[in-house]
Amino acid sequence: MSKPRVAVVFGGRNSEHAVSLMGAGSVLEAIDTSKYEVIPIGITQDGRWVLAAGDQRFQIEGGELPAVDASGASLALPTGGTGLIAYDQGSIPVELGSVDVVFPVMHGPFAEDGTIQGLLEMAGVRYVGSGVLASAVGMDKGYMKAVLAAADLPIGRYLAVRDRDWRVGRDRVMKEAEQQLGWPLFVKPARAGSSQGISKAHDRAELERAVEFAREHDPKVLIEAAVGGREIECAVLQSFGDDPPAASAPGEVRVEGGQEFFDFEAKYYPDQMSLTVPADLPAETAEEVRALAVRAFEALGCEGLARVDFFYTPEGELVLNEINTMPGFTSLSVAPQLWAASGLSYPELVDRLIQLALNRSPGLR
Repeated sequence: MSKPRVAVVFGGRNSEHAVSLMGAGSVLEAIDTSKYEVIPIGITQDGRWVLAAGDQRFQIEGGELPAVDASGASLALPTGGTGLIAYDQGSIPVELGSVDVVFPVMHGPFAEDGTIQGLLEMAGVRYVGSGVLASAVGMDKGYMKAVLAAADLPIGRYLAVRDRDWRVGRDRVMKEAEQQLGWPLFVKPARAGSSQGISKAHDRAELERAVEFAREHDPKVLIEAAVGGREIECAVLQSFGDDPPAASAPGEVRVEGGQEFFDFEAKYYPDQMSLTVPADLPAETAEEVRALAVRAFEALGCEGLARVDFFYTPEGELVLNEINTMPGFTSLSVAPQLWAASGLSYPELVDRLIQLALNRSPGLR
């Protein structure tokens, strides 16, 4: 019997392009090629799909972030079927055959936000991870918090600022933020990840600069009240059949590189953060973290995997910060490390996600 064909898709048209490549490199190393036929596919920064070149670089080298090599053959995925077509200008298109499952190791807009999931649904192709709605809601932090609050989950105070809100009423926005949330404040793009575009503001001047900085990534911005305490993270994994999702042991993230908060460098450059698993928490608090993480996963209707981030305050309260439907996925990223400490190795996690995707049908579920 032929092996299932797995297309690992990476890159994309957003500021998390390099982060996607780093995760895809780890996935490609971990996939059992005796069990699966693997097709690496890159999406260039201008949106072109290409068959990955043999010398494609996936890691940071000499401080330089990786990018998709655009020299490979261009690819198309017709929405009427699961077959890949390779084509180049002046040549006859060549059908490469069907794909059984897509593993989209992608982050940010035009990727993790339900767009590629919608394309794959239209093509009738199975894929790893959450569907269109959960991906879109999980990507937009404003709607995500609204859904979490509706599910009676503990979230921090925030203000969602749309493009028009800022353009015609920035003074009003800053006054509302100061009165409703107090100082200091965290400002972040509503639809970006990997801590891109985030800054901390202690007064109105800093807040204005922070919003403008976040708007370089997304015209919609979130302003959040600072929550003191420790950063606790928990990974959630869908189970087979009708069993409920499983939660990993919680872990604690600490910034080691001198940054004031968990920014891009702390996440992706060496020796900038540490992860302790299991986190040093009272037993009942650790169980509450796991239960809240599963509730968040189910509130959004997630599939596959997710990472849920919390603050554990000095008063002993848990505040749910956000859920990430396609978390950083290198072998050293937080979610894979949480599962490794919980007894599921990185190759086993990759295989589990592929099998979960193969065992579900595209379309309405």
